[in-house]
Parts: sequence; C-alpha cells; structure tokens
Amino acid sequence: MSATSPILSAVAVTKIFSAGRGRDVTAVQDLSLDVFEGEFVCMLGASGCGKSTMLNIFAGFEKPTSGAVMLRGKPILGIEPRCGMVFQSYALFPWKTVRGNVEFGLKMQGISSAQRRERGAYFIDMVKLRGFENHYPTELSGGMQQRVTLARLLAADPEVLLMDEPFAALDAMTRQVMQEELLRIHEASGKTIVFITHSIDEALILSRRIVVMSARPGRVKAVVVNDLPAPRHVDVQMSPQYNALKMQIWNLVESEIRQHDEATRRLSRTDE
Repeated sequence: MSATSPILSAVAVTKIFSAGRGRDVTAVQDLSLDVFEGEFVCMLGASGCGKSTMLNIFAGFEKPTSGAVMLRGKPILGIEPRCGMVFQSYALFPWKTVRGNVEFGLKMQGISSAQRRERGAYFIDMVKLRGFENHYPTELSGGMQQRVTLARLLAADPEVLLMDEPFAALDAMTRQVMQEELLRIHEASGKTIVFITHSIDEALILSRRIVVMSARPGRVKAVVVNDLPAPRHVDVQMSPQYNALKMQIWNLVESEIRQHDEATRRLSRTDE
C-alpha cells in the first residue's frame, strides 16, 4: 500500500434497518469516504442522517447491507479493536478508580501490573488528571469523566478513535475546554480521529476536514477542507475566515435540515 493510501475507508456503503410493520429504513446509502492517517475528520449533519450508523459500521458493531468498510485496505468483518469508540455517555466502571478504569483494557490484554501502572500513569497525565488516580467516577465532574474515557481508550492504543458526540452532555464552557484538550491530545498522540457532531462551531474548531452529510438516507453531500490556522483556540471564532467557512457549511446543512423535517412530517402523516 502506498503512503497516501487511506487508513479507513467506506466503499459504497448502504445500511438498511427494519422499522417494523414490513417497512425498512435506509439509514445510509451508497456512502464512500476515505480517512487518512493522522487526520481529524468531523462528520456533520442533521439528526437521523446516518452519522452514528456509519461510526458503528467503522467500529464493526454493525455490518453494511451492501458495500464495504476497510481498515488499512482490509475489510472490517467484525468488532475491530483497532478502532476505539468514545460515546456520549462516559461508560466508566463506577466501582473502579480512575487508575482502575484506565488500566482495565490493558489488564484484559494480559499486560503485567507494572507495565499497566506505567502506561496508565502516562495517559492519566496526558489528560491532566494526575492527582485524581484514586478517585471514583462519582467524585469527578462530567468533563473529568470524559477525560478518563479518553485516557482509557488511548492506553489501549487503537489506530483510529471514533467519537460519537463525546462532549454533547457537557456545559458550554467545559465543552470548549475539552475541545482544546482534544486538539492537544490529537497533536501529542498523532491518532486518526473521526468525530461526529451536530455543531458547526465544534467541527470548525476541531477538524481538518468536515464531511457534510445529506438528510436520510445519509450520503456525503460535501467535504469541506478546514484551513483555519492551527493550533486553534476559541478566539479563532472572531476571525472573518472562520465566519466565511461557517456560512459556507451552514448553507450546505440548512437545506438538509429542511428536507429532514419535511420527510419527518410526511412519515408522521403516513402513520396516522
């Protein structure tokens, strides 16, 4: 494989779910996308456009109805440990400490206690939780719990991080802090990240490319290169370049939201 080959690919992926009463719903249709090593790609679109479905297919939690997903040129046929997932919920073990949660995956891999402690400490430090190693999740804020989730995932060393609106439950200020922290971690780790969001601002702060999805069935409507200067901070939102990009993306998204709302109304009338 050449140096420019994608690390992660979707090739003409379609996913159809049964909605009951003999009716099927096409969540994603003929979607193709390449993600390259070290990239930070955001997938953006209206609710129900298939973003999370696509992430679950990349992780191997779902199988495409047709088409294929590939990791380093080989088909993903089942749950793929080289693609680590971060969900909206923190998914931490409440009975384990920060250290216990971060080291859990390493323990399952059979790594020795000394190596687990060293590797766990490295990533706890990376997410700025040194001093909280012996705290339990209930003793931490939402932002701190999501840092633990990130540290646990990074410690397991997946090749791709798949992130499904991980900051959606956080308040606005904590969310901005976590966005900047994720950029710092991305720079330090060099990991490939595919990140789902409903927020144009979040996509512009984080990504190098923004994949705008169509309304259901989800397709790639446009791919926008985000050439805002890096490293990015919240103050980039004051720049004319930022506002021009935001307007470009909003114009792409707005028509899809209207289509989604109209399709929802038609479906509601059908069900009456």
